[in-house]
Amino acid sequence: MNRYLIASVLAVAAASTSVAFADDITVDPHPFVPAATRAEVQAQLQQYRAARVNPWSTSYNPLARFQSAKTRAEVSAEFLQARDEVAALNAEDSGSSWLSAQMRRPAAPVMAGTPLLAR
Repeated sequence: MNRYLIASVLAVAAASTSVAFADDITVDPHPFVPAATRAEVQAQLQQYRAARVNPWSTSYNPLARFQSAKTRAEVSAEFLQARDEVAALNAEDSGSSWLSAQMRRPAAPVMAGTPLLAR
């Protein structure tokens, strides 16, 4: 009997501790003034829908109107030029030895308080 009484008292205590208290509503002193009418917004929405395609469509092709700014030969030349650098940066040491070899120029001494533009 005491077990049931204690369990019910604990259940009532747990239920009563989670009471929510409502607060007063906050009234905004500055009313919202729209920049466009509802008809203008609806017209803009229709214009957007007519210009765009549905990216969730099964016939969606993001490359349908793609125009490259470079030729295939230019892209291939850039790849061949950067191939050694990319291989070095993806190496086991993350390119630190390649970067240290590239930075082998003597650095000018920098004095404390020297502005960055004066270097």
